Amino acid sequence: MTIASVLRGKGSAVETIAGNATLSEVVHRLGDKRIGALPVIEGGRITGIISERDLIYCLRQHGAEVLEWPVSRVMSSPAITAESHTEVLSALATMTQRRIRHLPIVDRGEIRGIVSIGDLVKYRMERIEAEADAMRSYIQSA
Repeated sequence: MTIASVLRGKGSAVETIAGNATLSEVVHRLGDKRIGALPVIEGGRITGIISERDLIYCLRQHGAEVLEWPVSRVMSSPAITAESHTEVLSALATMTQRRIRHLPIVDRGEIRGIVSIGDLVKYRMERIEAEADAMRSYIQSA
């Protein structure tokens, strides 16, 4: 089971933002789209990621004036990424170890999608349930 399987079910559309956008723009985009993170793209390449947590920690430390700061000043960089052929369990392990909730998927330098830890857990649970159903059917037919 690879990330490509998750993206086939979830879709590969990705909201992104430029490094020179303001944190105020990030707040509006995250709220409008009801998402938790935005990959930061410069020159067609991912240079970082800005998440709800990044915003909250920055606001707590510096106050409301940060809303006019550029994303590049606050983003997590470099972004931790994975490739579409990465195994789901490997991606889950990376996310747990690195304490991140969003993982951009990048193949040959191009962003192909983004998965959250929730997406991966949901996919894994669906697979486990399908395997359990198959096992029940097998046992009942024996």
